[in-house]
Amino acid sequence: MASALGTSSIAVLPSRYFSSSSSKPSIHTLSLTSGQNYGRKFYGGIGIHGIKGRAQLSVTNVATEVNSVEQAQSIASKESQRPVYPFSAIVGQDEMKLCLLLNVIDPKIGGVMIMGDRGTGKSTTVRSLVDLLPEIKVVAGDPYNSDPQDPEFMGVEVRERVLQGEELSVVLTKINMVDLPLGATEDRVCGTIDIEKALTEGVKAFEPGLLAKANRGILYVDEVNLLDDHLVDVLLDSAASGWNTVEREGISISHPARFILIGSGNPEEGELRPQLLDRFGMHAQVGTVRDAELRVKIVEERGRFDKNPKEFRDSYKAEQEKLQQQITSARSVLFSVQIDQDLKVKISKVCAELNVDGLRGDIVTNRAAKALAALKGRDNVSAEDIATVIPNCLRHRLRKDPLESIDSGLLVTEKFYEVFS
Repeated sequence: MASALGTSSIAVLPSRYFSSSSSKPSIHTLSLTSGQNYGRKFYGGIGIHGIKGRAQLSVTNVATEVNSVEQAQSIASKESQRPVYPFSAIVGQDEMKLCLLLNVIDPKIGGVMIMGDRGTGKSTTVRSLVDLLPEIKVVAGDPYNSDPQDPEFMGVEVRERVLQGEELSVVLTKINMVDLPLGATEDRVCGTIDIEKALTEGVKAFEPGLLAKANRGILYVDEVNLLDDHLVDVLLDSAASGWNTVEREGISISHPARFILIGSGNPEEGELRPQLLDRFGMHAQVGTVRDAELRVKIVEERGRFDKNPKEFRDSYKAEQEKLQQQITSARSVLFSVQIDQDLKVKISKVCAELNVDGLRGDIVTNRAAKALAALKGRDNVSAEDIATVIPNCLRHRLRKDPLESIDSGLLVTEKFYEVFS
């Protein structure tokens, strides 16, 4: 959302934010706010009033009535998109798939870092998650995907509208997945001044960046260990506070930027800065499949997908829908899942004896165990759930010892059985 700043603090909603096929809200019956039409022109839901030659910008509700023609166009645009490999069709890599699913169920886990050999399906698996992402309620026309009920996830303008007693238009839209390319510039990531508005209307307006689009969604960075340091600093700041603050070209603005951070990379190409590594809730290690029969199956499945993507996706449609329902059900019962005090103490004891810095390890392990119990349809966490997730939650938080030959995940597992026995 472009926010007119300086002498005016009125928000402007450019129409380009409603054209994204991946996150187009399903609006059915929204109407324009009442008022005089004299001197007003409409540009994608924005009413510009002409009063004595002075342009005054104001937000109106999105003037949209989705008819059958637009629905058909929407379906056609979805079908014309680049086909995504189905998540259910991915063979093996269970650890990586589980970490991704747990983060979708409980975004507060804090994301997942996937490290492994090249050509092991890391990017394919992450991007295949798009089909499984559930719908969330957002304020109509808001580029920050503001939550209509939670003030923590509201943009400043939306919060002001709530305080004024204005009734918000709410729509359902799928959770966003935003790709952060390695060559992205800082102003494209954080947002910058809207040059078009500055030149045509003479006003300072903010053009939101990728962090705004990723709010309440997923931010994916492929080859994250090759990301430039200045972009790493931006991600660290947003991941720590949950807000993105922009101070540039006379603009001062803050907006919510809470996202699930997913990164992938090959450890041979370089290490990740420890500050950023600690921001990932979970860590998954991916290895090359050694079983010859399994490798043949993967090659055959990929060949089928390349030959006819639509037919291949249709063959996994039932499995995809079943998994999507399982995720939706788990998200709905997550708040009711309980973990015994005794298990909490043992989790913290494992973290303490492994000399894990800080308390993020304890918090993430508790959340991941609850998400796994919810995924299995239970309302109580078991020791087995903790054993499954604790290596992924603590592996990347241990202090590195260059003389240690044993994998850090095995160290966590050994300590777990020692404490829980």
